[in-house]
Amino acid sequence: MSNKSNFERFNLKPFIIEALNEQRFKMPTEIQERLIPAIISGKDVIGQSQTGSGKTLAFLIPLVERIDVTKEEVQAVITAPTRELAGQIFQELEKLLLLSKEEIAAKLIVGGTDRLRTIEKLKKQPQIVVGTPGRVLDLIEEQALKVYTSPMLVVDEADQMLDMGFIEEVDKIAARMAEQLQMLVFSATVPEKLQPFLRKYMNNPRHVQVNPEKTTAEKIEHYLLPLRHRNRINLVMEVAKLYNPYFAIIFANTKEQVDEIADALIQEGLNVDRIHGGLNPRQRKQVMKDVNSAKIQYLVATDLAARGIDIKGVTHIINFELPRNDLDWYVHRVGRSARAGESGVALTIYDEKDDQSIEKLMNRKINFKFVDIKNGEWIELENKLKRKVRKKIPSTPIATRKATAPATGGKAKAKPKGVKPGYKKKARWEQEKQEQRNRRKNRKK
Repeated sequence: MSNKSNFERFNLKPFIIEALNEQRFKMPTEIQERLIPAIISGKDVIGQSQTGSGKTLAFLIPLVERIDVTKEEVQAVITAPTRELAGQIFQELEKLLLLSKEEIAAKLIVGGTDRLRTIEKLKKQPQIVVGTPGRVLDLIEEQALKVYTSPMLVVDEADQMLDMGFIEEVDKIAARMAEQLQMLVFSATVPEKLQPFLRKYMNNPRHVQVNPEKTTAEKIEHYLLPLRHRNRINLVMEVAKLYNPYFAIIFANTKEQVDEIADALIQEGLNVDRIHGGLNPRQRKQVMKDVNSAKIQYLVATDLAARGIDIKGVTHIINFELPRNDLDWYVHRVGRSARAGESGVALTIYDEKDDQSIEKLMNRKINFKFVDIKNGEWIELENKLKRKVRKKIPSTPIATRKATAPATGGKAKAKPKGVKPGYKKKARWEQEKQEQRNRRKNRKK
């Protein structure tokens, strides 16, 4: 076998191949294989794939390939919904540019940085811009950033852009760019509400959808823990202490929940930090720095940390509750763990109202184990959802099933036609009476 990189088939500049070799990337992922040639040839593309599919390099590699180093002007704009994700893309870009002999100027433009200093630095225009839509648009309107020269626009995590209300800003950025605009859109899903924006700018795009063989990583174990009228925060605390993980992310649906959980865990003396949209940029930056330096054991987070942000060394995911509205977020959350062939654990606290959502996740081939905590130890439970399905089969009320054998020889009575309201209660009451009579007879014998 040759030591040659499979990326060489794309006829990339030598420094890009060297940079990929340095990072031990020899074989393109499916999305890279299918999109790199199309992007190099100037086509609009829609890349639909889950986190961890290699989509960032799928647009960075061809984009760097197409930069004309002789032109000191903006040639590509990459937008991302959060500062953290923009920062991560920029880091990947820097690794690609590291071995370039002809310097390619790249600039990270996000909120929470010194605006005046950024404007000062933009006196020399970068060739590649990575940033959040709000700050990029702000600097365009300030006429500090001149994007009218740029023929390439990347919209990363487009569905999240839509959810967070940033598509309008991306639209305004696109409107100020070169007339012959090549748009590269990447998204886990392509919702209907995104279609008008795509139709406005994209010309017969190449749409590539990469479905993972498995919904979640192979080496992740999924557990369900019933709430059973307990206090949810106390239960999370018990789970966190029992696991005593190397590093866990505890996901909650709202900023308020994140703060409540984090405060409670800190009071218990655990090594905890938090991240959500309510923190200012400096705080968020410091939290991510501490996470990457392995200074904290538990990170309590909203779904901000679930998409795109690459947090290394996550051994455990604890879901305070299932994601609301969109179950795809379950996949994004647990995808933070068991990365790069490592193993991981994902535990979700659930209530009876979650049964339907759990069944939907099971239909996606996610295998859950049911567990509980008793006297400070884990115990396995029966799969209650399976039992529920079985319980629907007999026509007798659920509560009477076990008791039918002594009274009727094990044959279930058919449900009478045209039953009156409250027949279940009445049947249960009748059955209890029957059981009492049977017990009295047995005692007399």
